[in-house]
Amino acid sequence: MTLPARSHLRQLESESIFLMREVAAQFERPVLLFSGGKDSILMVHLAQKAFAPAKIPFSLVHVDTGHNFPETLEFRDRLVQQVGATLHVGSVQASIDSGKQKEEEGLNPSRNRLQILTLLETLDELKADAALGGGRRDEEKARAKERFFSHRDRFGQWDPKNQRPELWNIFNGRKVMGEHFRVFPLSNWTEMDVWQYIAAEEVDIPSLYFSHRRKVVERDGVLLAESEFNQLEDDEAWTEKTVRFRTIGDASCTGATESTASTLDEIIAEVSATRVTERGGRHDDKQSEAAMEDRKKQGYF
Repeated sequence: MTLPARSHLRQLESESIFLMREVAAQFERPVLLFSGGKDSILMVHLAQKAFAPAKIPFSLVHVDTGHNFPETLEFRDRLVQQVGATLHVGSVQASIDSGKQKEEEGLNPSRNRLQILTLLETLDELKADAALGGGRRDEEKARAKERFFSHRDRFGQWDPKNQRPELWNIFNGRKVMGEHFRVFPLSNWTEMDVWQYIAAEEVDIPSLYFSHRRKVVERDGVLLAESEFNQLEDDEAWTEKTVRFRTIGDASCTGATESTASTLDEIIAEVSATRVTERGGRHDDKQSEAAMEDRKKQGYF
């Protein structure tokens, strides 16, 4: 499918490319946060368009929780090789081994919150003054508060009441030494926009997004995949189901969705009909009403 020049997807594409070029112009050491999910894959695709025929001017940064799906890591390494980018990996396991962090205890010991320190230390080591992320306003209410250019203080913390003003498309990257910005070129995209654009541009994505048979256990309304990181309770058992993932993150908190959608067209049709939010299958977002905002204030993506 070829997108019309004046389609809303072309307008979103142009806005995102404009933002990426603004980052390259305003900051000295920008990096692109890469999780291996569809949004960060789309970011890499747009960055290639923004700076072609040159290579993208951003290093990729992946915060490795140690609880990744193998398919995600395989896709990450393949993409990095294809685009010729430099990859920096921050390791949560290394942070735990060094005693800087402590593994969560209990039934669902997620490492999602532990990513915060590893991310901040990685950005500090790289002396990054801007970190591009694939966050979108439609994902979650805390992300809806984000500006395109989102200021972080010298501790990497976010204060939604203390953001730099943005006037139309004049983006304000003013900061002092030690501070940095998170930049969200996909802010105005929706989940449907992302899927339609990926289909139109034939962007490669991990196999996890398509339906497949996998052993899962249902816990608190979330289908958790069988892995060495998810342990069963006495009254639980693995059940094989046909599932796919709408988001990709830490395997200990990212839930699967029962689905037979095995093509992009079927995924688009499924997303258009569902009444469940994209992050409705994320166990970490169910911890409290303000779980995401609390993590973001501490320095999360």
